[in-house]
Amino acid sequence: MLAKTLRRGASAVLACAVLMLLNSCTGTKAAPPRNPSVPVMAAEVEQKNVPLQVKAIGSVEAYSNVSIKTQITGELTGVFFKEGDDVKKGQLLFTLDKRPLEADLRRAEGTLAKDQAQAANAQTQARRYEALWNSGVVSREEYDQMRANADALEAAVRADKAAVENARVQIQYCSIYSPINGRTGPLMIHRGNMIKANDTPFLVSINQVQPIYATFTVPEQYLGEIKKYASGGKLPIKAYIPNDTRGPSIGRLSFIDNTVDQATGTIKIKGEFANPDRRLWPGQFVDVVLTLADQPNTIVVPSQAIQNGQQGQFVFVVKPDMTVETRPVIVSRSSDGQAVVDKGLTPGERVVTDGQLRLVPGAKVELKQAAVTPSTTGNSTGTAQNSQNPRARGE
Repeated sequence: MLAKTLRRGASAVLACAVLMLLNSCTGTKAAPPRNPSVPVMAAEVEQKNVPLQVKAIGSVEAYSNVSIKTQITGELTGVFFKEGDDVKKGQLLFTLDKRPLEADLRRAEGTLAKDQAQAANAQTQARRYEALWNSGVVSREEYDQMRANADALEAAVRADKAAVENARVQIQYCSIYSPINGRTGPLMIHRGNMIKANDTPFLVSINQVQPIYATFTVPEQYLGEIKKYASGGKLPIKAYIPNDTRGPSIGRLSFIDNTVDQATGTIKIKGEFANPDRRLWPGQFVDVVLTLADQPNTIVVPSQAIQNGQQGQFVFVVKPDMTVETRPVIVSRSSDGQAVVDKGLTPGERVVTDGQLRLVPGAKVELKQAAVTPSTTGNSTGTAQNSQNPRARGE
């Protein structure tokens, strides 16, 4: 019985093998698997004007700063402002006790009056002795002595007049006025204290904040480009305040230092800002963007489209049949999320900006969304970077 069952199983296996052999002989082949399209994002290559910029981190400086000190010694009797007040040029700030100086003035005036009287009498005596000498009544020696005495008293009168003038100036020093328009800092010495001439600390400091400076340093390799474009006029500067959504403050290049710092290889530059809204404040850090020029008809693509390979930089270009090819490119600089391409692309082409890791030349792609337009370079976020020269990265 068992043997019969085994023979039936062997027969079934043999029948299946024969059927498979017959099917293979008919020439029918299985369809190869389809390569799925790779989902990617793409952007169109654009041609437009791109600004050539230099970016750096800068600090805000007062347009002018004055530390108020006294030129005389005395008691501080009056303070006519509050800490942090805005003051005008010529506004009274402090007064000192002037009574001792007024007494000195009266003493000097008295000495002057005495010497003037003596000088007048000496001149009269000198004229009288001159007449007597001409008549032969007195000797030449006596006349010369009277003339010398008159001249000495005249000199004493001139010295007394200078002393009187100095005493009046000292009294003027008892009132201290603001030399500039600006904002006061903390009051260092309060009313009632004795203060000495030119002593430390100063009474108060005043910062002029309208206009105001933004100072920054750039590598010396920028110097040639900056001087070149600055010779044609005032270059615009934008100062971006961190976490300020109101946009940049606009100023102009006003100063290029006359010496490169050999220790750091940088050069100091200042921009002047009108600062009407006082957004810029002394000591504040800002992101500075110096625009040198606008480069017309520049080819730009999003920076994320640029890939690095063994042969250099390249992009994946989407062809009309929705396949991709690799294209070597030469990128001169990057700014604000855009790469400036000097060679390799033409306007209107599409390049892959996301999904490059799954791509090979000839791969079929599917766009996940419409082409993304690169952002406008002029809307800079002010991110500070100055690791390359302006021509290399076009900032």
